Amino acid sequence: MFSKMMRSAKIRFTDHSLLKVIQVLGRFGNWRRVLQVIEWFQSRERFKSHKPKYIYTAALDVLGKSKRPVEALNIFHEMRQQRSTYPDLAAYHCIAVTLGQAGQMKELLDVIDCMRSPPQKKCKLGEFDEWDPRLEPDLVVYDAVLNACVKNKQWEGAFWVLQQLKEQSLQPSSTTYGLVMEVMLSCEKYNLVHEFFRKVDKISMLKSSNYKILVNTLWKEGKTDEAVAAVKDMERRGIVGTASLYYDLARCLCSAGRCEEALMQIEKLCKVANKPLFVTYTGLIQACLDSGSVQNGSYIFDQMHKFCSPNVVTYNIMLKGYLDHGLFEKAKDLFQQMLDDSKQITSIADYKSRVVPDNYTFNTMLDACIAEKKWDDFTFVYQQMLHHGCHFNTKRHIKMLLEACRAGKGELLETTWKHLIQANRAPPTAIIKERFCMKLEQNDISGAISCITSTSHQTTDELYAFSEKVWLYLFENNSSRFQKDTLIGLIHELNNIIAGSDDRSNPRLENLIRSCKEFIMDRAAESDPMPNEATLV
Repeated sequence: MFSKMMRSAKIRFTDHSLLKVIQVLGRFGNWRRVLQVIEWFQSRERFKSHKPKYIYTAALDVLGKSKRPVEALNIFHEMRQQRSTYPDLAAYHCIAVTLGQAGQMKELLDVIDCMRSPPQKKCKLGEFDEWDPRLEPDLVVYDAVLNACVKNKQWEGAFWVLQQLKEQSLQPSSTTYGLVMEVMLSCEKYNLVHEFFRKVDKISMLKSSNYKILVNTLWKEGKTDEAVAAVKDMERRGIVGTASLYYDLARCLCSAGRCEEALMQIEKLCKVANKPLFVTYTGLIQACLDSGSVQNGSYIFDQMHKFCSPNVVTYNIMLKGYLDHGLFEKAKDLFQQMLDDSKQITSIADYKSRVVPDNYTFNTMLDACIAEKKWDDFTFVYQQMLHHGCHFNTKRHIKMLLEACRAGKGELLETTWKHLIQANRAPPTAIIKERFCMKLEQNDISGAISCITSTSHQTTDELYAFSEKVWLYLFENNSSRFQKDTLIGLIHELNNIIAGSDDRSNPRLENLIRSCKEFIMDRAAESDPMPNEATLV
């Protein structure tokens, strides 16, 4: 449809206009439309492009920023098929950075081989046979390799890059050394991080990114005082720290239990930060919880309310933290606070300061209630979940629902049944059978039969679920719940339904009758006198 729109617009596209279209789509992150533009461009025989290479390169840039390495690699290989689109250094930079950020080391090394190799034989060279597009990788490409080393935790690759730079007489930049430090940090080679930091300090000017890696290294080593001293040294040298550096330092302090000092870093962070403040506080809470201190996490959470409103993610992290540390009542109070908060929402503007529980909130509380055997709390949370519009998830909720029913909370089964019917969803087989057993236990024969007849199950799997063997297994596993007279009444009622039906063939009901008769006969065989089989007909 997009290609059709371009044709119907009756616009005479030029190289410049196509570039602008791709760049605009890239700003919106719409990489699929960019691929459609390239597809349209390839199929337009009447469109004479003088700079097709730049159009492809712009597409590579968009795909890289959208983190689509596979699609970018496909475009790159198409570019290598003919001379007019053969990649230049800018195109190699785009594909190298994309693959490096994705951690695709093998593909990145293949691209470096392509740079150094002559064009493929099938590439149309035209009249200029002396054309040689071979290039040597530069710092940008090698920095991309280091990015891939970080992703793959390959510290040997970092030394390979430094060796290649030495052989080509290329001087590593502070960015290059920063990436080498990051590789060593990811590989837990902390001594090498310090070594390269000192090396950068000797040969070039240190940057905030170098200090950030150093702070994270000291954090991993448990050297909180040294991390604070490193940041003070950076500030003394007049280097402006980034928001991520102060954020990492604050999390380091939180992990060490020094929450007051961590909160002091937020003032510095706010001067250079672009992200919302609640993201920072949420990260500090998570750092406290990761270090095993739910009290410090709770303290940061309380302080957060003075400066910004926590969102649902913050609440969920704190909720999980309480539960992981066995503080069920604290978690319950926080959950109730979220419910009370959601009741006060009267307009869209209220969502900025109020919180509504989501699926994760309810599932976390349901799991906790099951683990603690708090069935009354489970009932309350489950009902609130449905009330807030969170749907019943068969894979997630079926097991816990059946467990609650067997613990005496049978009303939840009826609630779930009504919820599924109103949503025009077929109840799962497990719920049908449990409700069937519950109705029989209550001597409600009509209600038990309606569980089966009110739903349609025609697939092979569903027909097997209601086979004679499965019904008999169900009766045997729930034998203590059924009275003999109830089962006999069930058989008579089912026979009447089949006799009054236009279609005399009803496999599910017939299977149920046969299995019910067999169950009664088997149970009666254990006692005396034996029942008269005629009464079951």
